[in-house]
Parts: sequence; structure tokens; C-alpha cells
Amino acid sequence: MVLQKYPIRAVVWGYGTVGATVNVTVWSNNSIFSHQITTVNKAASLGVWKVSLDPIGPGGPFLVTAEQKHTRHEDRIFLKDVYFGDIWLCGGQSNMEMTVLQVMNASEELSAASHYPYIRLFQAALKQSDQELDDLASIAVQWSPPTAEILGKGNFTSFSAVCWLFGQYLYDQLQYPIGLVESCWGGTPIEAWSSKSVLNKCGLPVTTGYNNLTNESTGPHQPTVLWNAMIYPLRRMAIKGAIWYQGEGNAVWHNAEYNCTFPAMIEDWRKVFHQGSGGTTEIDFPFGFVQLSTYHHEFPDDSFSWIRWHQTADFGYAPNPKMRRTFMAVAMDLGDEKSPYGTIHPRYKRDVAYRLHLGARAVAYGETAVVFQGPFPRDFQLKNDTELTITYSQALTVLELSKDIFEVYCCTKRSSSNCAWVSAPIVGNSVNTLSLSVTQCRQKVAGLRYAWNEWPCELKKCPLYSRGYNLPVPPFIIKPAHN
Repeated sequence: MVLQKYPIRAVVWGYGTVGATVNVTVWSNNSIFSHQITTVNKAASLGVWKVSLDPIGPGGPFLVTAEQKHTRHEDRIFLKDVYFGDIWLCGGQSNMEMTVLQVMNASEELSAASHYPYIRLFQAALKQSDQELDDLASIAVQWSPPTAEILGKGNFTSFSAVCWLFGQYLYDQLQYPIGLVESCWGGTPIEAWSSKSVLNKCGLPVTTGYNNLTNESTGPHQPTVLWNAMIYPLRRMAIKGAIWYQGEGNAVWHNAEYNCTFPAMIEDWRKVFHQGSGGTTEIDFPFGFVQLSTYHHEFPDDSFSWIRWHQTADFGYAPNPKMRRTFMAVAMDLGDEKSPYGTIHPRYKRDVAYRLHLGARAVAYGETAVVFQGPFPRDFQLKNDTELTITYSQALTVLELSKDIFEVYCCTKRSSSNCAWVSAPIVGNSVNTLSLSVTQCRQKVAGLRYAWNEWPCELKKCPLYSRGYNLPVPPFIIKPAHN
């Protein structure tokens, strides 16, 4: 297993007899590395003990022993092959749940598992509960080194490909142990992963869910049931950060509220893990997420576009003022028309993990030279009602002078209620600017949007990327407000 390394104090906990004394010792090379003493909680017949270890640097293996002393005898538990490193929690729905067996180049990916013995995997079993559970009801994968069987046992079973590949990239960069904790379930809305306090904050019901409104295999939809059974029980664990791949389940359910529920869920997880670990997990631990990829080429509404926007709390980028210490992997150019698991499940998970790990390096590990997100607009200039110039935050690579990837919102000069979106072709570009023709508008330009389509780009061929870093420019919308 992996415990969180220095400077965070790793937490070890267990169950024992009320009133007994528990000694927890960390051993290395037959000598005591760290020693802690605690007593069992006296609030229940079977109490909980918890120890915050002295900070320990990365490495291992260590032996951890927990010894409970009774008046008549002693009980001992031994944890062998323990390493200290960084622990990342991986959550979400089916795109996080997809295994390595299901991704591109699966055979090569599975064969690489043995090259990463210092990455350790843990997976919570699929369980739900109407009440917050003190501990996991069941475990699907106990702390284990990576194996082809665990990573490729079947479809949407065993261990997450995105989580695993993310951990690979981190290990290659950091060169010390990485612990990956998966807790996800396909087809689930964010409400199921949120506590009652989150739902109350966002004005959502805490007692009713929704029926099967999507085409993917669905898990529980009732509010809080997965928070109760698969997240809350992990709260004592000291972790470095979390990554999240979810949102499809909210395309047609509380879509407009996602700009509240998602940032509120992040803050709630942070608070509960900070408190549950006795203050050792950071109160603002890093949180990465995947902006949704694609599903339909043709769809009667723009629900996916709005979910992508709401994933950023309506800023279009991360981190932002409402989502501090977050990072985003844009995935709208990773559509997979030939996916045998349905187009909602693209197989390009290595690309997703790579983009996530760039964000982690910048936000979680403070690498200031790492570029982890595509350019975002920082200025707009309308010239003579015929040309709109956009200045971006980074240098651009323009693969195509697209005629329809940008749209302007045209309103009559006398009425803001008579409006429509029309295409605004790209007619020119420089290092970090674009020029759009707005002559098709012939009226007042009241808004602008980019890539506002469920499937806006061909595979890895969006019109705009960051120059030299190949990161797609994220979608955005400026007016009108979402109705």
C-alpha cells in the first residue's frame, strides 16, 4: 500500500476495543522509524482509533504495526510492503471506470504494468447507502501492485485506465511511489456523489433521483447514495489530490445547476477530507477534471456544450475564482466514432491522462514552466461592424480557417429579444490573435461563442491549439445567459 508522504502526515486508523491503548509503529531496516500512541474512541462498543504519523519522505518498503494492549492479552496487526508517496483519488462515471483493456493500444498498455511496481492500486467496490457509512462496505481491489489482470480484467470492471495512466505520468516525472484510489460508477449524476449540504446549497432535492435518461449503462441516480458509501468512508485517508471524469449523467438532469453543484462538491470533499484526516489533507487539495469529450454528431440541443461550460463554473477555464487549485483536461477533440463501447466512451484515454498530469504538475506540484491549458481569450475588438479581433493569452496554432467554429449572436439594434446565432468565419490570424468576419450578422453583435457543438472537432484536429504544446483551445460563450 501507499501512505501519503512528507510534508503531509499520513493517517493510519482501525477498530479496537473501547478503552484499550494502541501503539502504532513504522519500521525500516529493523529499526523504529516513527512511533505513535493513541487510545480507542470510547463512544462505541467497538471503537475507532486514528493516528497521524510523523511526516515521512518518499520511499519504502516499511513495516507498520498496530498493537492493542488488553489487560489479559495483546493483539497485533502487521502491514507489510508499505511505501510513502502521493495518493490521488480518482472519481466519476463510466469514462473514469473504463479499464486499460478498453483503451487504444490496450495490449501495449497492459504489458507496461510490470514496469511500475511502485505504483499501488486500490479500488472501492460498487456500493450505495442511504446513510453515511463509517467505512467501505466492500473493496474491489485491495492495495496491490499493478498487474495486467487488475488493469484489464474486463469492460468497466477492475481498475480505471485514466487513473492508471495519470499515475504512470506522475511516476515518470516524480520517481517516487504513487498510490491510486479509484471510486467511480458508470452512468451516475453528480448528485449521487454529493452530500446533502452540497445539494442544499444548490437548491436541489435530497430525496429524489432521476430515471434512465441516457444511453450508457447507468448506476444509482439517487442523491447522496454514492457519497455515503464510496467517498465519505475514505475521509480519514490523507491524500495529495483528486481527479474527476463525470458530467454525461447531468447533460439532461440538472444541467443548469452544474455550475453550482460541481464547485460545491469540490469544496465539500476538501472540507470533509481535511477534517476526517485530522487536518493533514490540505483544505484546498488539488482537484483535476476532464471536460467532456463527445457523444452525438447531430443532437437537437446544446446540453453537452452547456455542461462543458458549467464544468468551469461558467468561466471557461480552470483554475478560476470559484474553483481554486483546480485543473482541466479539455477532451472535445478526442471523439471516437468507432468506439465499440459507444461514442460516449472514446478510447483515447492516454491523451486525457497526459493532459491531466500537466495540470497536476502545474497546480499540485508548482512547476511554473509547465503549460497545462490551451489559450483563452483576453480581449475583443469590433472594427467597423465587419471584423471582430480576438486576442488570446498564448500563442496559437491555427490548423484551419474554419467557417463555422465561431458564432456571433446577432440582435436587431432596436430589440435584444430578436436574436440568432450566425457563423463568423476566421479570416486571419497572427501569433496570438484571430480575426473573424461578422458581415453575416448585419445587425448588432451581442455575443460570441466558440466550439459550441456536441462534436465540434475532428479527431485531434480542432482549428485552434496552443502553439508548441498541442493543447486545444477550450470552448467558451459570451452572452447571452443560459435560460
